Amino acid sequence: MTAWREVADGVVVAVKVQPKSRRPGVQGTEAEGAGAESRLRIAVAEAPEDGRATRAACAALARALDLPASAVALHSGAASRQKMLHVTGDPTLLAARLGAL
Repeated sequence: MTAWREVADGVVVAVKVQPKSRRPGVQGTEAEGAGAESRLRIAVAEAPEDGRATRAACAALARALDLPASAVALHSGAASRQKMLHVTGDPTLLAARLGAL
């Protein structure tokens, strides 16, 4: 099962954010448990205060997909480590780029 799903104007990506990491960046996918949905793991150096970790996760995903930062936004999960991020663009192209991570 993939960590993203295509929508009309892009993709929605399930992510798990690890704040205060010493090695920030996109670190592949992981499954939470048996039968659970896969999530893209993103480590960020920022603390989870005032949305800083969320903004850093959006920026990290944008860099990994070679997109402008404005193309990635929070879809849901503002106060959680498990978030859904919306990436705007061609769904087919984005799915291919996500598959290569």
